[in-house]
Amino acid sequence: MKKILLAGAFFVGGLAFLNAQEIEISESNVDLGNIKYGGKAVTTVQIKNTGDKPLIISEAKATCGCTVPKWPKDPIAPGKSAPMTVEYTTTTKAGAFNKTVTISSNAVTEGRKIFRIKGVVEANPNATTAAKK
Repeated sequence: MKKILLAGAFFVGGLAFLNAQEIEISESNVDLGNIKYGGKAVTTVQIKNTGDKPLIISEAKATCGCTVPKWPKDPIAPGKSAPMTVEYTTTTKAGAFNKTVTISSNAVTEGRKIFRIKGVVEANPNATTAAKK
């Protein structure tokens, strides 16, 4: 009897995976290129629900305050997409950067999805020669 109940539980659990919400991002890595010192760069990616139940993004969290994600607050319907923008503001540091945004959702197989941006902040044009060395 226990084996039948256990098999039934696995079967029902398997059906839940067939009828669930899933997340897909149009790009997982974006190169923002060169950004002027003191400037901003914005990129937009599409978040798609590849499942058959509404996808809810509960949070998108960046690794630092210079990177600000704006994610869809409304549920994403099955088969539909919604934009997420990520804005990077240069700080007081020139050079290469690589930032991560972690997207948390109710997706069954990937509840957390990673998105990365990278680029290069150009040198401060007002910096003295001694400071550049």
